[in-house]
Amino acid sequence: MTIELNQVTTIFLSVALFVLGTLLVKRVGILQRFCIPAPVVGGLLFAIVAALLKQLNWVEVALDTSLQGMFMLAFFTTVGIGASFKLVKLGGKLLIIYWLACGFLALAQNVIAISLAKVFDIHPLLGLMAGAISMEGGHGGATAFGQTIEGLGVASALPIGIAAATFGLIAGGLVGGPIAKHLITKYNLKSSEDAAESTEIEEVVKNIPIDSNRFFTQLLLITFSMAAGSYLAELFSASTGFVLPSYVGAMFVAVIVRNVVDKINPEIVDMKSVELVGDITLGVFLSMALMSIKLWELTGLALPILVIVFVQSLFIVFFGIFVLFRLLGKSFDAAVMVGGFAGHGLGATPNAMANMAAITGKFGHSRKAYLVVPIVGAFLVDVFAMPIIITTINIFS
Repeated sequence: MTIELNQVTTIFLSVALFVLGTLLVKRVGILQRFCIPAPVVGGLLFAIVAALLKQLNWVEVALDTSLQGMFMLAFFTTVGIGASFKLVKLGGKLLIIYWLACGFLALAQNVIAISLAKVFDIHPLLGLMAGAISMEGGHGGATAFGQTIEGLGVASALPIGIAAATFGLIAGGLVGGPIAKHLITKYNLKSSEDAAESTEIEEVVKNIPIDSNRFFTQLLLITFSMAAGSYLAELFSASTGFVLPSYVGAMFVAVIVRNVVDKINPEIVDMKSVELVGDITLGVFLSMALMSIKLWELTGLALPILVIVFVQSLFIVFFGIFVLFRLLGKSFDAAVMVGGFAGHGLGATPNAMANMAAITGKFGHSRKAYLVVPIVGAFLVDVFAMPIIITTINIFS
């Protein structure tokens, strides 16, 4: 028997799972200690239950996640609204270091995947599907390059890539929080941002209560940026042949909107309202993404691929703790960025943002991390990752 849920019911379920995840994080000590994001807890719990019901031949739940992309688009737009030019200056050096680290990670992930594929005597390109294609590339990269590799005569590349990306998504949501928490507690790091970066205007604005008129002003800015950014992404992709995700276009339009509005009147943007919209849309999107994972489709994944994904997870943990954290300055911002790095290095940029939201919600905010991680993880990383992936495919095809 199959139960089909429409758009509205699917959204309701994702919200319910987010609330359930929040309650579990508050009540289960180990989840709270390691800062596991609430939507990861709720969404993954549903995915496990759905898989058990499916395997027992009792019932299969079909979800309508067609609005998932809209929530992701809205979230990244709020990230752009929060990025003033003064914050870009703050992220300058850290952004370059973080970007280079992401390029190195793509190369290292491919080396790990190809090396272990040879150890297990499987086709190198099948191993590569558990490399940067599905780790930094996520499900989008796995789908695109999986079809390309199958076109080269390598069977099962696509399902293996999807499975690896799914395990990476789960791992990215599970390890990012604990890594950052470990660094923050070990080095007794504190967020000094409020004292160092607040302005008098921000102090006044953050004490203004949210009302409907002010909230709708923020929605106007957000929805305008979403619409204009979507058209910009389509135009850019059509004219250049390079795919620019709509949420990246919306984020950059939002940055422009924020800074133009600041020139007119710095009090127009109400970050309290914008962050509220961002928290809600991120929570719904990530809950929806995790709860829609079809775990029963992963049961046929070969042991070698599981081992490769496991080693990829170990590598990013050790690289983040012992290399990237030091390169970024061993600061509170560095620890938060390492948590985000694990999220999008194994899964997706929303994972990174959820990891950082869990960390900053407990230990304090980090604007540098919220500026650097989404810009690099959502767009700039492809500048390094794509040439590395394409070159590797050509070498072993």
